[in-house]
Amino acid sequence: MNYQDEKELTHGPSVDFLYYLNVFLSVKWRILGFAVVVTLLSIMVTLTIVPKYIATATLLIESEQAQAISFDEVYGLSSAKEEYYLTQFEVIKSDSIAREVIQKLNLQSHKDFTQKPSLVDEIKNSVKSSIPFLNVKDKTTFSEKEVADRKMLGLLSTFKSKLWVTPIRKTQLVRISFESSDPKLAALVANTVSEVYIESQMRAKMGVTQEASNWLNSRLSKLRSQLDDSELRLQNFREDQQLVDIEGIAGLATQELEQISQQLVEARNEKNNLESINRVISEYGNNNLELLGSMPEITSHQVVQNVKREVVIVERKLSDLSEVYGPKHPKIISAKAELATVKNNLNKQIKGLVTGIEKELNRITRTVSALERDLVKIRAEYQDITRKETKYNQLKREVETNRNIFNTFLSRSKETEVTSDFSSAAARFTDRAYAPKDPAKPNKKLIVVLAFVASLGFAVVMSFIFDALNDTVKTKNDVEGKLAQRMLGLLPNVPMPKKSVFPIHAYLDDNYRRFAESVRTFRTSLLLTQLDRDHKVIAVTSSSPGEGKTTTSANLAMSLAQMGKVLLIDADLRKPSIAKRFDIPVFHPGLSNLIIGTEQFSECVHVDGQSGVAIMPSGQIPGNPLELLSSSRFNEVLDVLKTKYDHIIIDTPPTQAVSDALVISQSADSVIYVVKSDVTRIKPIKAGIERLFESKAHVAGIVLNKVDMSKNKDEHSHGYYDYYDYSQKPEQPTS
Repeated sequence: MNYQDEKELTHGPSVDFLYYLNVFLSVKWRILGFAVVVTLLSIMVTLTIVPKYIATATLLIESEQAQAISFDEVYGLSSAKEEYYLTQFEVIKSDSIAREVIQKLNLQSHKDFTQKPSLVDEIKNSVKSSIPFLNVKDKTTFSEKEVADRKMLGLLSTFKSKLWVTPIRKTQLVRISFESSDPKLAALVANTVSEVYIESQMRAKMGVTQEASNWLNSRLSKLRSQLDDSELRLQNFREDQQLVDIEGIAGLATQELEQISQQLVEARNEKNNLESINRVISEYGNNNLELLGSMPEITSHQVVQNVKREVVIVERKLSDLSEVYGPKHPKIISAKAELATVKNNLNKQIKGLVTGIEKELNRITRTVSALERDLVKIRAEYQDITRKETKYNQLKREVETNRNIFNTFLSRSKETEVTSDFSSAAARFTDRAYAPKDPAKPNKKLIVVLAFVASLGFAVVMSFIFDALNDTVKTKNDVEGKLAQRMLGLLPNVPMPKKSVFPIHAYLDDNYRRFAESVRTFRTSLLLTQLDRDHKVIAVTSSSPGEGKTTTSANLAMSLAQMGKVLLIDADLRKPSIAKRFDIPVFHPGLSNLIIGTEQFSECVHVDGQSGVAIMPSGQIPGNPLELLSSSRFNEVLDVLKTKYDHIIIDTPPTQAVSDALVISQSADSVIYVVKSDVTRIKPIKAGIERLFESKAHVAGIVLNKVDMSKNKDEHSHGYYDYYDYSQKPEQPTS
């Protein structure tokens, strides 16, 4: 494994820059010529292009316009949002602005807006006029208005294609640019677009203000009527219900309801207490004064307590007197009488209390009933008052709502009336457009430079593409890599004048020293590669006619003649050429005569005086050349010739034309395959070699013929033609 193979295995396949450099150098003049031609054409085209001028005006779009009174709600568009500016940019580019500018400046008559029919349109119209059936379709007729509209659409399209609206990032500034062949017109249109935009915005705002004022006034009349109706309904309700202060009446009713409710609760509590006492009295009985006197409700009465206190005092007095006097003592008798009187009074008081409790229960029962009736009545009155209050509040609330709405609209109407004749501009100029001195396009220098660079690059790329698509054989690497054959040598292409033929004795001519050295190198390579074989009979063939196999055969024979006896046989029995090339008469007998046996060997051979090569022409052209070459007589002839010559060179027909070369190769020791450089394609070469292999022929290698050495920079090619610096004289023939 060599260093290159090891490098590819280690680092992967690498780009052969030297190869591409050689490809470039081989067609450098073509590439340069193509680039120069394209550049000259681009110069001619740029000279015909009408220069275009671009003028630019700069506007400041106000985010908050000055207003006498602020009423942004009427417009419905917040200028603080990004959408506001985007909307303004689109308004500037709108058809309405463009239409107004076109009409204002009468642009439809300017040459920039006068559409001339293109070459394609002219050709199309001429074709239609010359072919009648293409005009069979009915033509649509348009009214004057439709024609004007269609014309305006074309003007708008042209106008907008020349107009650019470019906002300046992160500012409120916007550039308005226009392109024209007239610099003054470009500036005029840019300024006019800006002015028309400002005027249209002011008109729009004035219109919005006027519409708002009219709408507010129409709404005010309706709102005033609604307010009057609501106030009238409120007043009628107040009069019908005889209301002075509905809130005071409702308060009094509420207070009275609370008082009666409280009295009713107290009366019911008292009634419940008396009823419980009355139930106890009923259980004890009205005459059981002793038990009744023990009741807490009786004993807790103040009168009973006073009487009982008197009883206790009298009893204590009687007890004290009993200790001093006897039972019949007047004081004792008087004390007992007093005690009886006090007890009678106590019983009387108890009975009175019992009777009073019954009366009080009857009274409180009547009081509770009366309070309950009053509570029902006052509740009904309270509900009636609340219903009136609710209705009153509804009517009052409607009046207040209508009054507030009316006041709001009245205030806004006054504002719009005040400001209807005032509106600040939506935008203002920061820079007006002026007529430019220099055209913006075309940049002729840049176009020419780009044309040269682009054409040069295109030519280089196409050269590489054509080289990649070229499947011909040009170098030793192609022979070994694409054909997998040995490279025996290459013969350089020798430029010749027109209508002249390459001399057959070029090998012996001092004017073709490099060619002669290439033949010698080819001869040496052939002999060195065939040292281990019997190498007397050498067949020379090619894929197709015109690849130089006859010249190669003749020059190989001349080079071998310097080392021994050589016989050159023209085995192309169909289209022989050796006799003509060596100026041998056409009727001279040759190979066919010798095979048939009509002539002797000495009569069939011609010795070339310059090179000393024995030449056997094809002889008489037979009708069955393939059968003649396939006969055993041909092999017998070769066997006899081998004894007389050191080398026998056989010029055979091309492999792709006929099968003669395949038959001859079976009798030859080796076959040399001639390939015309950069012409013959790989596929027919492989096909010819495969046919030779199928015939079991020994292919010694490939000879690359007519190699353009100015293009071929292969590292292996120098040794084939550098003889000029090595020797000034050709080798002399050896005896």
